[in-house]
Amino acid sequence: MKKIIFTLITLFSFFALTPALAADESPVFELRVYTTHPGKMPDLLARFKNHTTKLFERHGMVNVGYWLPVEQKGGDKLHYILKYKNRAAAEAAWKAFAADPEWIKVQKESEANGPIVAGVESTFLVSTDFSKIQ
Repeated sequence: MKKIIFTLITLFSFFALTPALAADESPVFELRVYTTHPGKMPDLLARFKNHTTKLFERHGMVNVGYWLPVEQKGGDKLHYILKYKNRAAAEAAWKAFAADPEWIKVQKESEANGPIVAGVESTFLVSTDFSKIQ
């Protein structure tokens, strides 16, 4: 009887941990929301359009999409989603992006008249099995 209970506990533990282990290798999406300083949205959009999206791709980030809220007061929020191979790839990509000399130059030049971004929100997401985007 003890062997059966031990076997059942072992099997239960394995199956309980398997989704968590698989999630480490599952594609992840990052929803980011940038809030700009007043009047700086055109500068932020230009930086993304002309530089940032290309730099993201260079570092293994997939640009899924960029959106502006239809009913936003002051036009100060940019929402976008990036896709990564997994969470570890996301961390490595951001580290490499932040150290990229081209990004450092672009950021400095684009903020010559003051900071553009006032705040950043980040949420990591995984797709449901019924999502069209995997």
